[in-house]
Amino acid sequence: MTKDKLAQAISDIKEHRDDVIGKLVQFSKTDSLLFWDKNSGLAQKQEQLWAPVLKWADKTLNVGYVANNDLNVNEQSDTSAANLKKFMEDMDDKELAAFYLASINMKSELLAAALVKGEINAEQAYKAAYLEELYQAERWGIDDLAEQRRQVVKNELSDIEQFLRK
Repeated sequence: MTKDKLAQAISDIKEHRDDVIGKLVQFSKTDSLLFWDKNSGLAQKQEQLWAPVLKWADKTLNVGYVANNDLNVNEQSDTSAANLKKFMEDMDDKELAAFYLASINMKSELLAAALVKGEINAEQAYKAAYLEELYQAERWGIDDLAEQRRQVVKNELSDIEQFLRK
């Protein structure tokens, strides 16, 4: 990720902060960490990588999201949305820009929040965000194009982490 992309994200946040936060609150209902697999092998890995982030988010952000084992989107409480919104509003522009970019890359605001607040590092965030794809690659072999795409995201998450720690 280029410094220009990060700088542009900060500029966009400054100009459209309320809109970005509103869209992210809506997006949170489909956070990838809320959709668990019934497959025991994958579910076990989700428990290892996702459960600690969900527990941290519930404790730190007080979001209390409800996960499920199918593709239906659960209704989340208004309190959860309000607490997530407050969490984002309390971030400075740099943190919110990093949060936004990480959320988009990982399809998870919960992972992005943990990354931004230093609860997990970029490597942990990447492994959690792409858990299902990595699990399938272990079982069936690596798809070169998918691996290249994941490597780009992995590098971007590392760049976001370095950007936050400066």
